[in-house]
Amino acid sequence: MGTLVLLDLMGGVALLLWGLHMVHSGILRAFGPDLRRLLGKALGNRFNAFAAGLGLTALLQSSTATALITSSFAAEGLVSLAAALAIMLGANVGTTLIVQVLSFNIAAVAPVLFVLGLVAFRSGPRSRIKDIGRVFIGLGLMLLSLHILLDTLAPAENAPGVRVMMSAITGDPVLCIVIAALVTWAVHSSVASVLLIMSLAYSQFITPYAALALVLGANLGSAINPVFEGARRDDPASYRLPLGNLANRVIGIALVLPFLNGIAEHMHAWQPDLARMTAAFHIAFNVGTAVIFIGLLDIMSRLLTRLLPDRVREDDPARPRYLDESALETPSLALADAARETLRMGDLVEVMLRKVMAAMMTGDRALVDQVTKMDNVVDSLDEAIKLYVTKLMRGSLDESEGRRAMEIISFAINLEHIGDIIDKSLSELATKKIKRRFQFSAEGAEELAAFHKRTMDSLRIAFGVFMSGDANEARKLLVEKTTLKNTELAAVERHLDRLREGRPETIETTSLHLDVLRDLRRIHSHICSVAYPVLDAAGEPYRRSEADAALPASGAASALPR
Repeated sequence: MGTLVLLDLMGGVALLLWGLHMVHSGILRAFGPDLRRLLGKALGNRFNAFAAGLGLTALLQSSTATALITSSFAAEGLVSLAAALAIMLGANVGTTLIVQVLSFNIAAVAPVLFVLGLVAFRSGPRSRIKDIGRVFIGLGLMLLSLHILLDTLAPAENAPGVRVMMSAITGDPVLCIVIAALVTWAVHSSVASVLLIMSLAYSQFITPYAALALVLGANLGSAINPVFEGARRDDPASYRLPLGNLANRVIGIALVLPFLNGIAEHMHAWQPDLARMTAAFHIAFNVGTAVIFIGLLDIMSRLLTRLLPDRVREDDPARPRYLDESALETPSLALADAARETLRMGDLVEVMLRKVMAAMMTGDRALVDQVTKMDNVVDSLDEAIKLYVTKLMRGSLDESEGRRAMEIISFAINLEHIGDIIDKSLSELATKKIKRRFQFSAEGAEELAAFHKRTMDSLRIAFGVFMSGDANEARKLLVEKTTLKNTELAAVERHLDRLREGRPETIETTSLHLDVLRDLRRIHSHICSVAYPVLDAAGEPYRRSEADAALPASGAASALPR
């Protein structure tokens, strides 16, 4: 019998966690970009940041998710540490809101949420309504899980052995805090932990005093998760935000713990319903710590910055290697440094292009992940190069130096756009092919491999044109551009012939095959852009044909130098 009760408890907790996950993922899918944009607009002062953190976390029901978004803003320099800490104070309050709602007996609403969620979820693929349906189903699962937990705990309420065990565990408030912190850290959710504590309190398995101590532990545990997220990075500065948030929790617990017994007595007298009392204390603790620390954030941020300074990693691939600030006084040296850094950026793009095609042909998911990481490095280098050359252009440059500066910026931008095509389009196509276990026909795979090889060859020629300014090689690039366009048309025609023959592998990969050809040709078009300024400088302005002008330019067309 005890085993069945334990299994029911584990099932109820698992259902609670899954419901919470569905709410979180549904909100992110439906409103993720909008939430990130709204958060970015609300960082003007600490009170706006606090409100933004509260609202975002109330929707996501995950202070860890809010911490990760805020950390990304801090890493990009878009938010000060004080504002980031204010966001986390708001996030801590935001997690209490759904707990407050669920403290009322609204389990009867669960079937309604399931019906509404199912109708919305089946409304159509990839729609916001479908994602909102996911949220409704998640909320219904959370309510159902609480009902299961209460029904499971009720029969054991008067069991002497259970009461002795719970008294031993919850008799010491410090032990309660440690246990709840560990559980919250393990399940990555203070909401789930507090709801479980409410169930135990409602069933009178624990005293009011123990319930409040467990709530303190749940709050402590939720602040530990972001610290472990930070532990994956070598930069000590990445620990500032999570450790600052953890310090707020620890100090708040230290201030409350000596008076916890009296607080429990007064709150129980005010609210006999232990579940609602637990929820009320949860929100009171987080609001109280926010009130105490909102005015001390500047001091905390200065202290954390002093204790955890920025560390420059010599092996960080995103760190520019050749952009010497001291060389800005000598334009010729600075331009040479910027060109070397741009060429290094091009080498990374070349590796990305090779790996994404290997992933496409071999089905290796790890290569897709590597491409995504490399694109982040390319984006960082692009920003660094543009900033460096812009600083240089503020000085006095002669005509040839000014032209070279623009060539460097233009080529860096085109390389960045190539990286985006690889990461945002080709990687997605590779992932789609891997997930659906598609296979190209032998002829189709051979065509794509040949097209890819010619694109890689042109990229290497473009590097040479960029460094040497050789007009002959520049002309070769533009001739190859026209030839490759004709090759694409011929490849499409052969693909359609195979499609008409009814080959199964051609039918299932037709859109995939054509999209890969299109993306490789778009990449080739960006590669060839390096030739235009070289021919201009040689007095041979290239006249684009109507076919060239009609090439789809992607979102990066404005980056082309012509």
